[in-house]
Amino acid sequence: MCVCIVCAACAVGVLIYYSPTGCYDCCIRCLGAVPYTSLLATLLCYTGVALFCGGGHEALTHTRTFIELYFARDVQDFIVLADFIKYFQYVIYGLASFFFLYGLLLLAEGFYTTSAVKQTFGEFRSTKFGRCLSLTFIILTYVLAVIWLVVFGFTAIPLLFFINMESSCHKVNILSETTMFNQQARVCMDARMFGFLPWNAVPGIVCGNTLASICKTPEFYVTYDLYICAFAGAGITLLALFVYVVATTYNYAILRFLGRKGIRY
Repeated sequence: MCVCIVCAACAVGVLIYYSPTGCYDCCIRCLGAVPYTSLLATLLCYTGVALFCGGGHEALTHTRTFIELYFARDVQDFIVLADFIKYFQYVIYGLASFFFLYGLLLLAEGFYTTSAVKQTFGEFRSTKFGRCLSLTFIILTYVLAVIWLVVFGFTAIPLLFFINMESSCHKVNILSETTMFNQQARVCMDARMFGFLPWNAVPGIVCGNTLASICKTPEFYVTYDLYICAFAGAGITLLALFVYVVATTYNYAILRFLGRKGIRY
């Protein structure tokens, strides 16, 4: 007789296995019950949400300072942006909590509906409530994936702004070294065209050597890197949601199939 405790599979399912044949058989059965697709999706979800929420929160804070220093002289010009940043940072706190709990729910659902669990714990029985719950997870996860696709798209807007700004600064530096004329003054970056500021904001635009000097500041590169993290996190979270949709759809199909065979509690 021996006692085997194996990670989350034993924690969610049967905590302790007693086997007369040794620990090896116990651990193989326990590891075989792990829903690896749901586990992978949960790890991806937590990683993506952490990157998005952490990077996004700090990037928004730096963005407010960045806009205030270089693109808007009057506080009233970016009051709407400041309010949006403040409220969206509160939304980020809620997103982190929600996805932490939702990931646990989907992982638990995966443990109890995966075919490996059915084979490990013997005769499997499902109820209409169980099938309805799985269908609910499919619909909710699909809706979240669509919503997160929109979030992923919006996350690309500030990143596109900083990519264009870095490209403009690079062009200014090249023109400054290769021409006798003041052509670099024609290279500008307008924050108003990206929707960050209203069109009556002053100055709202920076050009030439002033633009190049802004790109050399630590604030620029820190904010740029933070938006890259947020964008990558949003993409990873979107991938995790799609993996969740696949896993929950497969589990629901198994439940429906067994339900039609009349296997139930």
